[in-house]
Amino acid sequence: MERLARPSLLWAAFGINVLVLCAAGLILALAPVTIHSPIRAGELVVLVVLLGGLALLSFVLIRRALAPLQRLTQVITEIDPVVPGRRATGFDDAAAEVFVLADAFNRMLDRLETERHESVARALEAQEAERLRVARELHDEVGQTLTAVALRAEAVAGDPGHQGEALREIGEAVQGSLDDLRRIANRLRPEALDDLGLVNALIALCNRVSRQGDIAIRRELSAQLPELSSETELVVYRVAQEALTNVLRHSSATRVTVSLAAPDDRVTLRVRDNGRGLDDGAPQRTGVAGMRERALLIGGEFAIEPAREGGVEVRLTLP
Repeated sequence: MERLARPSLLWAAFGINVLVLCAAGLILALAPVTIHSPIRAGELVVLVVLLGGLALLSFVLIRRALAPLQRLTQVITEIDPVVPGRRATGFDDAAAEVFVLADAFNRMLDRLETERHESVARALEAQEAERLRVARELHDEVGQTLTAVALRAEAVAGDPGHQGEALREIGEAVQGSLDDLRRIANRLRPEALDDLGLVNALIALCNRVSRQGDIAIRRELSAQLPELSSETELVVYRVAQEALTNVLRHSSATRVTVSLAAPDDRVTLRVRDNGRGLDDGAPQRTGVAGMRERALLIGGEFAIEPAREGGVEVRLTLP
């Protein structure tokens, strides 16, 4: 109701034009001036002065009416997203359009700051969760194995007769620890992506997930792709990894298709399954926000929607 009661820029401009026309009509009606045909030099000077004065009056009135809009434009230009909290204020007496624009701009800033806060919180939470996972794996697997190796080495030091067998056991334990370290490092940064390229890394990922979840994964990976930066390749790999992980954890699917192609010079990754589809908790429970943020980092387009054959389709389109 408050917005409806405010004056409109349209009616303000219309009122200024009416005022200028009325002033011109009064001057022509009351001024003791006549205009001949053809016009004389003195009459031409008077007419030019009159029109110039009316134009100046129109300019001053319109400038005054648009002053709040210019002030809002300046505020929008000066606001820095890095410094939160500042808003466009002081437009309570402005025209309806300016008030609505300022209110919409403030609401947009509220949403951006809220999303930024939540995004930072999610990033920190994911970072700490990853650190906790690595710490647990190092402690539970590598740490215990190395502790057993140390104890075994101390025990065999006083028993020369069984050193050969003990050394073989120690070697096997150390080799197992190296395998664990490679597995942990591969989760942090996939070696196949650096050594073999994106397509081969996706093939290795599909094979590993297929063995782990006993699920059929069909690969449609084109070798004719534009050159991608290492950051972009990592985003594509992580989105595919997260999508396949979600399939194993939540979809109850028996068949998955992973496709990567560039039909219009825009690389598109699709992960489709025939599972039970989306549910209300999917965005919070399956890392959709993380995949969407990764896509935003490289300027890509992310979408998750029901697949045609049932289940879910995750789609990432690169710029």
